[in-house]
Amino acid sequence: MIKKDVIVEKDKKIVNFLQDFGFSFADVNKMLRNKDVKVDGKPIKTNEVVRAGSTVTFFYSSDMLEKKFEVLSEGKDFYIIYKFAGIEAAGEKGVESVLKDSVAIHRLDRNTEGLMVFAKNEKSAAALRRAFKEHKVHKFYVAEVVGRFDVDQTFSAYLVKDSQNSNVKIFDKKVQNSVEIKTKIKTLKAGKESSLLEIELLSGRTHQIRAHLAHIGHPIIGDGKYGKNEINKKFQENKQKLACFLLKFDFIGVEELNFKEFEKMPKWLSF
Repeated sequence: MIKKDVIVEKDKKIVNFLQDFGFSFADVNKMLRNKDVKVDGKPIKTNEVVRAGSTVTFFYSSDMLEKKFEVLSEGKDFYIIYKFAGIEAAGEKGVESVLKDSVAIHRLDRNTEGLMVFAKNEKSAAALRRAFKEHKVHKFYVAEVVGRFDVDQTFSAYLVKDSQNSNVKIFDKKVQNSVEIKTKIKTLKAGKESSLLEIELLSGRTHQIRAHLAHIGHPIIGDGKYGKNEINKKFQENKQKLACFLLKFDFIGVEELNFKEFEKMPKWLSF
């Protein structure tokens, strides 16, 4: 068994805390049942909140950790990886902690999987950040949403970020502190209970796709923040079915990154 001691940075439920390290929900519950998790030296067995400053000690076998990411392409100045759901991109518990001396150029939510670009040095990081800022890198997502949704159009709305509650709110009209968002949605397959969508972000804002789809009336299956728990239980999903499957590149000034696009479909996709 492997032993690890970690100091808690902010209050969080123990299940979420351990899932941040790449453990599955089932394995976390097994660890709790077996008293393999301690907080400040005392075993815990329930999903209680661990407080900032506490020390969490946990024991696990190496085969329990879920795969966090896969390197798909590597050059002198960059990585292109496929991040799996359940892991952060940045920070000491994220992909950056494993890909040493690299920095994430853009972000995906912890429970969103898909393609990401990492820079290996400051020069390439600056060029890649500029490319994303100038919309020279185009991001396409695939999502499975609740209900029949047959559409091919661009939806506009207004987003307000609520940092205190770690979420966003969507409005049809401009309100105080709002920013305009544009989400291009094309149906790939429309079913009676769920639909498969291709989504292009025309503006990149926090939780934009998840919140916008929920606002339209078609939340992403498995989304615990903007979806509905009873619907997620019906589909037996606790991770949102959302993935960045395609990156299209214009010229961005990184010599080795000279292909036009990079694509990888998520394993859960079937149509």
